[in-house]
Amino acid sequence: MKPTYPKGHPKLLTAWAFYDWANSVYSLVIASAIFPIYYSAISSSAYEAGNVPEIFKGMNNESIIIITTAIAFLIVSIISPILSGVADYSGKKKRFLQFFCYLGGACSIGLAFFSFDHLWISLLIYLLALVGFWGSLVFYNSYLPDVAHPDQQDKTSARGFSMGYIGSVILLVICLVLIQGGFFESEKLPTQISFVLVGVWWIGFAQYTYAYLPMGTRKDSSNVDNIFTNGFKELRKIWNQLGENLQMKRYLAAFFIYSMAVQTVMLVATYFGTEEVEWGEGGATTGLIISILLIQLVAIAGAFVASSLSRKHGNINVLIGINIVWACVCIYGYFVTTPIQFYITAGFVGFVMGSIQSLSRSTYSKMIPESSLDTASYFSFFDVAEKIGIVIGMLLFAVVGEITGSMRGSILFLVVFFVIGIILLIRVPKLKTTSEVNQE
Repeated sequence: MKPTYPKGHPKLLTAWAFYDWANSVYSLVIASAIFPIYYSAISSSAYEAGNVPEIFKGMNNESIIIITTAIAFLIVSIISPILSGVADYSGKKKRFLQFFCYLGGACSIGLAFFSFDHLWISLLIYLLALVGFWGSLVFYNSYLPDVAHPDQQDKTSARGFSMGYIGSVILLVICLVLIQGGFFESEKLPTQISFVLVGVWWIGFAQYTYAYLPMGTRKDSSNVDNIFTNGFKELRKIWNQLGENLQMKRYLAAFFIYSMAVQTVMLVATYFGTEEVEWGEGGATTGLIISILLIQLVAIAGAFVASSLSRKHGNINVLIGINIVWACVCIYGYFVTTPIQFYITAGFVGFVMGSIQSLSRSTYSKMIPESSLDTASYFSFFDVAEKIGIVIGMLLFAVVGEITGSMRGSILFLVVFFVIGIILLIRVPKLKTTSEVNQE
């Protein structure tokens, strides 16, 4: 049995950040890289052969997976308040983190059998893998204020994202060698092995995190009628507390808007690359994976640059600057047609992706009262806002794409959300910088 470490202890911070190393392989290998390419190939073949359920025949092949993704996020946004309430009052937050990890890892392995011959079952496995990944993040993120002091949270959050980027790049390179190496007669087998490796990596490396994280702080449930419905009461309580916390209220409004666009771009980037970029003969798979590797490597620098800048200029000011860059990236993305242009876009996306994810999480964590025992409920509120935003963003992206007949119009449309996010961030009362806190 591992010893229990106090809040702020380096071993505890490392164990927390290590879960990013474990689970980020899903977001890179499956959500961003290999699965979108795999899905585009088999869905195009299925449409050409007419092997598609009647309900989907009048729909773009990419819209099927985009809508499924939106439904998965809607499910997460509904169940996370229930689960966070149970986690808070049972004192078993780690058990919920483990459950969703194992669900996501097992379904990632199940994606090896994804087929249009059994499309409904395949989409269900894809949906549950996504629910497992994002459901686990509700509890993982909520551990940050439990394990790190406020002055440690920016750096620890950035460290987690950086470890995730590094670990996922390593596995992606392994998968790329398998796919491009010509080791197997079957073209599908190396991709299927890649999905299996994701599940094994995720579940296996997460054991280090589970060995050190505390089980969770148990709240007094004597005055609670039903811990399963109490999660929604907790959200309402936190919503009421926002009236007293102008800083968090305005920040959440801004986060809801700009995160809607950020997450949508990240989820559809590879699909955009397969459909809209002129790769030339046989160059799409290699070109897209090179782009994704570039995004991940640059994102490591982005996370630490944002953390460094926030200490000097403050979190909110840095987030405003990042949103401005995001808006410019989307405008440029509308005109992207060549691989070189896509690589340039990928570089900028990687930098602002790493910075905005890390800093958004730690900024919110700093706004939670340090004495609060409701960290799971606070982060459940944060995650519900993010997931509902993603649902709206993905559906709007699909609708605009269907109307315009191209994903370009959808990418340009997202600029509106970044502009609104910038305006709302300007209205957020500024957090004190680390240097200001130290001077006090």
